[in-house]
Amino acid sequence: MPPTSETSTLQSPLAPSLYRAVWRWHFYAGLLVLPFLIWLAVTGGAFLFQKEIDGWYHRDLLGVPAASAGQAALPHGRIVGAALAAHPGGQWFRYTPAPDAAHSASVGVALPQGERLAVYVDPATARVLGELPERGTLMWTVRQLHSLKYFGPVARGFIEMAAGWALVLVATGLYLWWPRGGRGQDKARGRGGVVTVRGRPGQRVFWRDLHAITGVSVGLVLAFLAITGMPWSVLWGNQVNAWANGQAFGYPAGVRVQLPLSGERLADAAHLPWTLQQARVPGNPQQGHDGHAGHEGHGGAAPAVDEPLLGTPLSLDAAMAVAGRLGLAPGYTVTPPRGARGVFSASAYPEDLARQRVVHIDQYSGAVLLDQGYADYGPAGQALEWGINVHLGQQYGAINQWGLLVACAAIVLLCVTGAVAWWKRRPRGSGLAVPPLPARPEVLAGLTALLALGGVVFPLVGLSLLLVLAADLWWQRRLAATSPLNR
Repeated sequence: MPPTSETSTLQSPLAPSLYRAVWRWHFYAGLLVLPFLIWLAVTGGAFLFQKEIDGWYHRDLLGVPAASAGQAALPHGRIVGAALAAHPGGQWFRYTPAPDAAHSASVGVALPQGERLAVYVDPATARVLGELPERGTLMWTVRQLHSLKYFGPVARGFIEMAAGWALVLVATGLYLWWPRGGRGQDKARGRGGVVTVRGRPGQRVFWRDLHAITGVSVGLVLAFLAITGMPWSVLWGNQVNAWANGQAFGYPAGVRVQLPLSGERLADAAHLPWTLQQARVPGNPQQGHDGHAGHEGHGGAAPAVDEPLLGTPLSLDAAMAVAGRLGLAPGYTVTPPRGARGVFSASAYPEDLARQRVVHIDQYSGAVLLDQGYADYGPAGQALEWGINVHLGQQYGAINQWGLLVACAAIVLLCVTGAVAWWKRRPRGSGLAVPPLPARPEVLAGLTALLALGGVVFPLVGLSLLLVLAADLWWQRRLAATSPLNR
């Protein structure tokens, strides 16, 4: 039923006011995050090809000489021993066996002065090929730059803020792009800016339309990347991981926190039902994860402890024999026990989610205390892991990699076209050229309140929202004070 003229009169000011309110917040979101989005797209696009780039750049460390390729590997203890012999006084804290006969093994060595190295060893000859600082490969550096972790927690906070505002940018951008009826300006506009680009590169309309079409093409991917990147964030990500770790709906106890202990059963410490008498005592909680980065080890170099030994500890080769029988995916990592009650921990996080595994082995008996994989995670844990794998370009092979690379290129184009369109709209000497205030201030206030709810979920976004509001109010008062009407 068509609206009456009275209804149209009452409703007509609302749509333009809402459009202006959305446009204003779209502008502020873009002002805050465009440089960060370009940075994330460029560095993220490079990291999608981590294995290929590192495999070429560090080929002398990650590969083995042709004479060694195809030869049988030496015992694991000899390989780790060679790395330690090259760095007297060091302790190993991580060991990654060679995934195949053409690649080197990696030994994490902690030096007495505190430095941590990744030492690469030819598994067939136990010859040390070289070393790098722990996580010192080219692509790990790119990854640290991608998250701004290289510059400390404050800088990482800006990335978390940018991810939250990217969601605002996508939502408001879709609203601004959405075709509205067939009257007035929209009728004249036709399909321009919706599915086609009008004008020429010298005109603002060309950049505005190209920005709109690029945005609607890549907007959902941008939102997905922002959400799935949040587990790495400095504040929100740490809280979510703390919430998910040790929970049935996330990562069950023992995967990352509450590790089992060697040599002690729950039945030794408490009167429990028979069904629980063989369960293990939880150990000390470990830190959360940094995406797949934190999955590598649940321990470190074993510290000196005063606890008496509970038996004769297994050698590394004996522990590796247990891990080998379990059939972990190539590229898995083993960490040594932490103290007399620690455990050997083996973790595999390959591209295939179904083959993710975390295994804890009693350091005295070789018994498997815990063996869990992706299928054992709760829905939250599985969702987080799937999102991480897709975000890293791993889950669906080359399609995943190249699809996200195209998306990263589109995000750069989106930012550039938005900046050019703004520059061409901006009158000379007019400052930022903020979109005009809506005729109905309550519409802007309502939209701002809605954004504030999102700021509660993402605290750093909420803090930046308050700062933008304060700056906006200050600017409005300044304009009002300099208006000719007030002179």
